Amino acid sequence: LLMPFLFVALMSFPHWMSKINDTETHDIIVLDYTGSYKNLFTDTSQYRFYYRMTGDPADNAEKVYAYIIISENLRQNPQAIAIYSEKQISQNFKEYIQVKLDIPEIRFGEDGTKSRSSAEISSVIGIASTFIIYMFLLLYGVQVMQSVTQEKSNRIVEVMISSVKPFELMMGKITAIGLAGLTQFAIWLILSVIILFSTTSQLSIGAATDNIESLNQMQSYPFAELLIWFTLFFSGGYMLYASLFAAIGSAVDNEADTQQFMTPITIIILFALYAGIYSAQNPEGPLAFWCSMIPFTSPIVMMVRIPFGIPLWEIIVSFLILGISALCSIWISGRIYRIGILMYGKKTSYTEIIKWIKYKG
Repeated sequence: LLMPFLFVALMSFPHWMSKINDTETHDIIVLDYTGSYKNLFTDTSQYRFYYRMTGDPADNAEKVYAYIIISENLRQNPQAIAIYSEKQISQNFKEYIQVKLDIPEIRFGEDGTKSRSSAEISSVIGIASTFIIYMFLLLYGVQVMQSVTQEKSNRIVEVMISSVKPFELMMGKITAIGLAGLTQFAIWLILSVIILFSTTSQLSIGAATDNIESLNQMQSYPFAELLIWFTLFFSGGYMLYASLFAAIGSAVDNEADTQQFMTPITIIILFALYAGIYSAQNPEGPLAFWCSMIPFTSPIVMMVRIPFGIPLWEIIVSFLILGISALCSIWISGRIYRIGILMYGKKTSYTEIIKWIKYKG
């Protein structure tokens, strides 16, 4: 319950601290020799713009925070703009100018409709979704493994399987922990929305004006569709990895012996995370495409690509492959679980696990 508050605090505190010592209003002169960009820059609580068509940056430079020089038409020559200043300009001012000069990004829908988009916002949404799935897969997968190992080590499982089949016991544990994960995510989502709305309502008018373009672009994103695909890919990825973690927990006598089996899975999940981060730079590239099709990496990588508006058939094919792979993983893990859960006193090897899978009955 406290995690969304912690995330907002971690994001807001540095921004709040950066504003403490920057309450002065800075004067900026815009020298536009083309006469075409008079209404481009608007005053804010921090910056006050003065538009001119003639002049020299050296005039009264000590009284001016910065000069913005536009020498040619920026559509024909995007490099025909420069910022002159006596002191080093702040990163906030540089970002503000870059946003004002940003070329509008228009996304065409399959039905011909148009909507504003932003590669930066798509990247943020995609990477955030990727990181959340990565964290939940690892966190709740390990929780399944630890639960199975603890029940085996204290021999409670021997009593439990007298009333229920091993496969049903494994699936009940995986399903229960998975639903707990989705419930926790839903709570985080609701609290995050409430916190963001309450925070936004308290912003000053100037700050709200500065961010209105970003807010308009975010409103164009189909968040309901993203939430549906997030739930589906999280569920498929969780069932795939949780069943493997359950098999590992049943194959060992204590948690110390799980490392040899956990290492390959952990490496794959970490690779998927890094592949997802790099895929945000080129969501149509071969790395992004193939990693979004391979079931062990697709739950993480695909969530980076979806905000960029990739073809629907790629998403559907990826999910079908993931679903079939999850079912196969559950079947294999069930055969390991039914044997391993009652095996004690012998250090398990990969060869032994393969024999358990082949056992009939």
